[in-house]
Amino acid sequence: MAEIVIPPIEWNVVFPIAVLFVWSAVLLLVDLFIADDRKRLTGYLALAGLAATALASIPQWGLNTSTFGDMLVIDGFGLSMNVICLIGAALTIIMALAYLPRQLIDRGEFYVLILLATGGMLLLNQGRDLIVLFLGLELLSITLYVLAGFARPQIASEEAGMKYLLIGAFATGFFVFGIALLYGGSGSANLRTIGTTLAAGLPAGENGLYVLAGAALVLVGLSYKTSLVPFHMWTPDVYAGAPTPVTAFMSTASKVGAFAGLTRFLIEAIGPQRAAWLPALAALVALTLLVGNIGALTQTGLKRLLAYSSIGQAGFVLLGVVAGGVRGIEALTIYLLAYTLANMAVFGVLVALERGGEQTSELRVLNGLWRRRPWLAVALVVGLLSLAGVPPTAGFVAKLAVFTAAWEAGLAWLVVVGIIASMIGAYVYLRMAIQVFAAEEDAPELVRENRQQIGVALAAIATVVLGVIPAPLFALAQQAAQSLASR
Repeated sequence: MAEIVIPPIEWNVVFPIAVLFVWSAVLLLVDLFIADDRKRLTGYLALAGLAATALASIPQWGLNTSTFGDMLVIDGFGLSMNVICLIGAALTIIMALAYLPRQLIDRGEFYVLILLATGGMLLLNQGRDLIVLFLGLELLSITLYVLAGFARPQIASEEAGMKYLLIGAFATGFFVFGIALLYGGSGSANLRTIGTTLAAGLPAGENGLYVLAGAALVLVGLSYKTSLVPFHMWTPDVYAGAPTPVTAFMSTASKVGAFAGLTRFLIEAIGPQRAAWLPALAALVALTLLVGNIGALTQTGLKRLLAYSSIGQAGFVLLGVVAGGVRGIEALTIYLLAYTLANMAVFGVLVALERGGEQTSELRVLNGLWRRRPWLAVALVVGLLSLAGVPPTAGFVAKLAVFTAAWEAGLAWLVVVGIIASMIGAYVYLRMAIQVFAAEEDAPELVRENRQQIGVALAAIATVVLGVIPAPLFALAQQAAQSLASR
């Protein structure tokens, strides 16, 4: 009988993830002893857990090693994605501290679910095996199903949770079937082993077809999670019905994890067959850019408009992935951080516009915001300008990086499509900004909440600072690119 050998565990690789999961489990128990009218304490403890995870990650900078039989890796790319995910999760919790009590849904498990979802993202960021990617994706997805329907008994929220569950289960089926075919065709679920096999060419006979079909199905599954066209139809309904902090989290941090997993898969696993998948991915980029930005033109509901905006923004992120190489990964990293900060600033203002039992709906709620709350108006305009790619915001640096990477990769036609999409998107965002200075007819009263303003201010200030002084952006991007682009 063959002896089962347990691979050695490098605890320095998994320590931050372990800290986050242990903290989540302990916090779930601690929350049982926190009074219903003091659930904000659970939120503060969740923020402390994110801070502890970040501190545990500091000794990992500069490492490039793996554990669990090369299933889980720590490198510059994974650490850079972890930073963005932790920032997005922290801003979401700060936003929720003001939002949940006002909506009468102040339940401690919300914060635990955010931590668990972040743990799923960290697995996606560091996974070098299809099984780990599946575990991370499902942990992220299951928590988001619950979070989307968290505002029960609001019908819109319950509907959002159900729709996301059904579509997510469908996407999971594609992903799992793709894993099975890839394993059958290549003989391994490890991304680097699959890449080594494909570097020698497609396997002969049926195995080659299994690999191609499996790769296509895995890409379909990840395309659902990242809202790429034509796998995006669930996005507007779910974003519109989910609680606003959840929508912000889904549109930013959760996409970071999904794009990180997609990038590792494309580069480390099927990178040697780039010529086979590049046309399909390029077509997805063009469709996503155009459909997302044109779809936003027709929307009058704020959250549906921002849902289509997030679809269009996913196209710019994928453009960096498709460009590949050092420049492509740098552009991807810069864009994800800039987009996360800008979108969090915008959604933070939307939270301020929501009163108890209501959700923001029409663009009119922005009317006269400059006269009522000038600082919130400034933060909103900064976020919108960054999403549009206007200097001196981080969004301008991000778009410039993405277009430069695509141009140098020989994808000039996609750059042209991206510029057209940017012009359409700029009109959408400027239309929202103009509303801020419009008449105040039927404008709702705003709730004053210092906790919420802190998150909005941090995101807006970081957006401007990184646009004027982009050195930290490039440092983070270079850290990510150096560890992954050479493979």
